[in-house]
Amino acid sequence: MYHFTEDCLIGVDQIDNEHRELFRIINETQELLDNQILNDKYDRILETVERLEQYAEAHFQHEEDYMESIRHPELSLQKKQHLFFRDKINGITNSFSSDNAQQEVLDDLLRYLVTWLYRHIISSDLMIGKLKPSEDRTAPQFSDAYLTGIPLVDKEHRELFRIIGDVYRVMTDEMAFDKYDEIVHLLEELRDYTKFHFQDEEMYMESIHYDGLEAQKRAHEAFVSRLEEMDLEHVDENQQETLEDLMEFLTEWLVNHILHTDKKIPTGAQS
Repeated sequence: MYHFTEDCLIGVDQIDNEHRELFRIINETQELLDNQILNDKYDRILETVERLEQYAEAHFQHEEDYMESIRHPELSLQKKQHLFFRDKINGITNSFSSDNAQQEVLDDLLRYLVTWLYRHIISSDLMIGKLKPSEDRTAPQFSDAYLTGIPLVDKEHRELFRIIGDVYRVMTDEMAFDKYDEIVHLLEELRDYTKFHFQDEEMYMESIHYDGLEAQKRAHEAFVSRLEEMDLEHVDENQQETLEDLMEFLTEWLVNHILHTDKKIPTGAQS
């Protein structure tokens, strides 16, 4: 199941409410996909996919209108991502069949789309309305407000804040002309360390049988995917823009995730 948690909130009521509804439809689709005994499974999936298509279309338009109204710098990227989703959904509805030979392909495609939509919300939509002018950006400092009470997790969060500080240092270095190598190094360090940290965090949650583990895993996957999907050719051509976007994403996502999700992890075994 895909849980709409506080770290999915972007702070715009209409968009947050529409995301909640998208989560509901996503979960309905996932339940149908997982059902092995439903006779009319694919007829019902098609109905659900058509509703998802219609609702997503209206939601994307609302989202784009809002982003345009605040002159959000990622509007063009969002439009491309929305178009991708539309094209994939149209491909499903135009060729949908319950033929046994196609069932596995359809299952895989639908699972991919519901995962994509979740990741899109938690890694791209999270930035809506939060990008500040570059001159107003500062590196976040680890403080007691971010403490979870779990020593290992807090230690690794401190290290993540240190890496974000390095991103800020490179971003604000006016003497460096070519920052490509440093950006690539930072991206590799972030990918490696976040995977390491998320694994530790998930192992701890599993050890205490935390019921929020699956939601945490999906959030972690969304974060790592965002880093892995960064196009190095685009990075080389848009170095300062990349650093500014990366800085904002890291700051907003990590702070939001720690304060609204990680701090809810119990510090000992649940009853």
